[in-house]
Amino acid sequence: MKKWIALGFAIAAALLLLLLPKTPKKQYFHHQGNIFGTYYNIRYEGSEDLHDSILLRLQTFDRSLSMFNPQSVISRINRNDSVTTDTLFEAMFHEAMTISQLSHGAFDITVRPLVNAWGFGNKSQELQIRNQNINIDSIKAFVGFEKVRLEGHQLLKSDPRITLDASAIAKGYACDVVASLLREKGCNNLLVDIGGEVVLQGVNDKGKAWRVGITRPTIDATGAEQELQEVIASNHLCMATSGNYLQYYFVDGQRRSHTIDPRTGYPVHHSLLSATVTASSCMRADALATACMVLGEEEALRMIETTTDAACYLIVADCDTLRTITSERWLKE
Repeated sequence: MKKWIALGFAIAAALLLLLLPKTPKKQYFHHQGNIFGTYYNIRYEGSEDLHDSILLRLQTFDRSLSMFNPQSVISRINRNDSVTTDTLFEAMFHEAMTISQLSHGAFDITVRPLVNAWGFGNKSQELQIRNQNINIDSIKAFVGFEKVRLEGHQLLKSDPRITLDASAIAKGYACDVVASLLREKGCNNLLVDIGGEVVLQGVNDKGKAWRVGITRPTIDATGAEQELQEVIASNHLCMATSGNYLQYYFVDGQRRSHTIDPRTGYPVHHSLLSATVTASSCMRADALATACMVLGEEEALRMIETTTDAACYLIVADCDTLRTITSERWLKE
């Protein structure tokens, strides 16, 4: 009798296991494509393909902060439309103001008119602008982070000609947004790369730390990226890189970099070619990297050392060679 009872329990247990929903086996997924005028490369370990959710989140981000979407919140603000700001825009704005104050104006999201004036904005006007005399003082009248503020969910400008450019902070922020989505979905191993800004966590599909590279700045006839200066292996990293060695042009034999100093109104002239920054968020790293490129080597190091959550890796042109220098906390946990 006991034998039959035990057999019955065994059969019932087996049937129960068959009826219970099976937990999908985790695997690594890889997605890539184009967004915000650049590329995205996303890898993660999960029990389901999240590409549709990722694209939905990126599209929401695009409607807020994309400079390429004429109906985005930031584009409508630039046209002086009546628009209510959203949480994405507001988070970007508050961080931008923080970095502007920390860098004493070297980072400034109102720099867009100067970027356009020097021919790095509207491509259709680029050649015409490059051959004109630019009245910097007149443009600087409506450039300055202290000339804009948020009140409630409205952005207020001291001058309607003020326009914003989030391109030096938005890619990093988008990485944070996608990484946050993946974590919400239970992904502990992930890498999000949008236009070279990176958030990574955990391990890759080989069970090893993720590896990301810092490009060696190279200026040649094509502006091509030649090789990596450094390869970093990490299990937790938010990193962004800014450089002035790919976007430039020559006027009367002088090289003009796309990095514009909002304080002077002119392209920067110093030996710092590339700044890579790690920070507590990729949005913060992105903005700090841009600020470093404006400040130059010495001031950039001083700024980074005043923070508690950031570090930098700088590549400097030293005659015909490249020199690297890092802040004290670089890659220290």
